[in-house]
Amino acid sequence: MSQIPKKYLNFKTDYEKVANAYETLGDAVHTSGPLDEKTRALIKVAISTGARLEGAVHSHTRKAIKAGATKEELHHVALLSLPTIGLPSMMAALNWIDDIFEDK
Repeated sequence: MSQIPKKYLNFKTDYEKVANAYETLGDAVHTSGPLDEKTRALIKVAISTGARLEGAVHSHTRKAIKAGATKEELHHVALLSLPTIGLPSMMAALNWIDDIFEDK
């Protein structure tokens, strides 16, 4: 599975204080409710899909797999986006999810 992108690692080095604040915020929102790790990861894939953020779909797909999500579950997330964001965007999300499985 792919490593953390070099650009993000550079961001953490160049702007350590900002990166730490960003990661602290992420930790806070993830632990502020009743959803389990896998559910949260799948929701983040869905949000990234709706926003058409390829890098975020890649990142959150990796995190979802680490949390126990299957390829079928991740594909279901993409399929659920079809009526809302349309076929081209849904197909893009499926491809971005599959990118991660092809890297394995």
